[in-house]
This record gives sequence, structure tokens and C-alpha cells, in this order.
Amino acid sequence: MDFEASRASALNELNNFVENNLSNYSKLRNFDFGPEKRSNVSCLSPYITHGIINEKEVIEKSLSKFSFSKNEKFIQEVLWRTYWKGWLELRPNVWSDYLIELNKIKEEFKGNQKYLDALKGKTNIECFNAWINELKENNYLHNHTRMWFASIWIFTLELPWQLGAEFFMQHLYDGDTASNTLGWRWVAGIQTQGKHYLASEWNIKKFTNNRFNNIKLNENAPPKVSEKTYSVIKQDFSNPQHIEDKNLLIFENNLSFEITDFQNNKFKKIHLISNENENRSIKLDEKVVKFKSLLIKDQEQRLKNNSIDCEITNISEIKNIENSCALYPTVGENLDYLNSNNIKVDFLFRKLDQYSWQYCNKGFFNFKNYIPKIISTFS
Repeated sequence: MDFEASRASALNELNNFVENNLSNYSKLRNFDFGPEKRSNVSCLSPYITHGIINEKEVIEKSLSKFSFSKNEKFIQEVLWRTYWKGWLELRPNVWSDYLIELNKIKEEFKGNQKYLDALKGKTNIECFNAWINELKENNYLHNHTRMWFASIWIFTLELPWQLGAEFFMQHLYDGDTASNTLGWRWVAGIQTQGKHYLASEWNIKKFTNNRFNNIKLNENAPPKVSEKTYSVIKQDFSNPQHIEDKNLLIFENNLSFEITDFQNNKFKKIHLISNENENRSIKLDEKVVKFKSLLIKDQEQRLKNNSIDCEITNISEIKNIENSCALYPTVGENLDYLNSNNIKVDFLFRKLDQYSWQYCNKGFFNFKNYIPKIISTFS
């Protein structure tokens, strides 16, 4: 698999998927045929995560090909990411508590052989070993495989979900604070208390076309238990009124300024913020760091092609930029840096998020009832 770090490549992949493979998505999406046979899924998540293309673009393109009723499953999957982000924005302590727990557990498991063997793909479970190597090599896993992987990690290998979530964030090109953290919590059974996801031998064999043998799993494990509960915290997602002639900060989640809600505003200068490992709680794989860097450079070039004054700025230099506002980075490493360094910036929120996040106070099955309304508002 090869993810070229450019908007041109992202648009090409989107067009190719919609024209040639979207029609079979609902029927084939749960099958993992292997890393060289990914035509049954879009593989757009590394681009959507970084804002190279956005949900609105993807959904509008799909609706230009098929009706909503024929497209519904694909559109739901696209908006899962929007939902997870909104859910976490309303409960940001889930992320901060996760990092605290992770640091404590990492210390406890520093020399744990079972943990070290899992990281090396040296367990007695063939498929799991293959997925470890696939993730390290390609920085991507099929969504269904991520669920199997997390379930095996938690319930068969009996390793803390926090360590597994860290491993994913380190290696995934589409690593997203909300989707990743909450997805692992869901598999463990603490996102929806008492409801967990258990991988099974028959399910893995069926949806991998019997590519693996020796799949002996704990298929009867109870869900994990957490005594922590999180209430919705009221947030203000309104935009400031006066942003003209300010410096604009763009983080790694909004790397296509030309499709943002603020593309027609006049900013003094755009700073594309680079956040490499020295300022991250979770240290990323070198290939992931490089992928982000190339995407930032691609955005820089597109801005310069449109005669927009811009430069790439290390996150540690933000404190030196006066009179600035920022496209909202969402809960995660970049927002953590701003908060921990007491850097005050006016945030600009996407209209899609402002509208959608009001429906993220409950579960996804409640959220999806509002998807037609969300689409009609923004299409």
C-alpha cells in the first residue's frame, strides 16, 4: 500500500473509489482481503484525518454517484469520525485521563515479556502477528482488522487497552485522538459500559477469506470494568467576530485551507504548525512523522501557488506569533501543547462541527438519526 502525501493524490483516490468501488461498499466493506487488495474500502482516512479532503467533499462526491439510501452505510462510516470527535470534545477529560493512565501502565509493563512479544509480532496467534507487521510496514489496517486486533490484545493476550491504543497512534497514518482512544475503549467495554467486542475464530476466517490458521482466542471474556464516568461538559464552539488581518495557525488536522469555511477571509499570514515528537506525549513512528511533514509541505506549496503568504512554523514558536487565531486543532496533542504552555489563541470552528457536535451527547445510534439533517444542511 502506498499513500502519497498530497491533496492531488487524495482527490484521485476519492474519485477512483466512488467511480469504481462505492457500489459494492456495503456488501464487501467488512472483508479484509489483505494489504494489496483494498478496493473494497476507500482508504481515505489518512487524508480525512489531516483535512487534506474533508467529510463534506467525500459525502458530496458519493451523492453525485448514488442516492442517500444506496450510500447510507458509507456516509455513516465517514461521519463516525465526526461523531467521535464531538463526543470527546464534550468529555475532554477522557483523553487527559487516558494519558495519565498510559504513563503509569507503561512504567509497569516496561519489561513485560508478553507485551514485548506482542509488539514484535511473536505471539502464538498467526493473524495477530501478521497484523503487527502489516501495521509497521504500511501504517494502515482495515477497520474490521483493528477491531479484531484490539480484542485479541485486550482479551486473549490480556494486555492493557491503553498500551494497544498507544501502539496504534504511533503507527497509523490516520491516527486520530478521538477515533483511536474511544474505539479502544469501545472494544474493551468501557465506552459503552458492559458492551465489549469479542473477536472470534469463525468471524476472522470468514472475513479474511480463510487466510489464517491457528486462531485460538478467548471468546468468552467478560468486558473490562471502569469506575470512571464522564458527564457532558458544556462547551462554547462559537467563532470570534473579528479575524481579518490576523495571523492564522493551521495544525495538522486542517491541511487544505482552500476548502475551509475561512478560505475567503484575509489573514496577515498563515503559519502551518509542525509538531514533531519532542512535544508529543505519544512518540510517533518516523514514517508517520514524515507523512505529516510531507502533507504540511504540500499545503504550503498550494498556498504559495495561490500567492498566499505562509510558512511552516514549529509548534514551539507559536508563543512568538502575535495577534493570531487558529483553525481549531481538536482535543489531542496540539491542543495539549497550547494549554500546557498557557498560549491563548482564538479558535475558528468548522461549521460542520459546530452543527454536528450538538448531537454527540449520546451514542452513535442516536447521532445517525440526524445524519440526513446534517447532510441537507451542508450539501
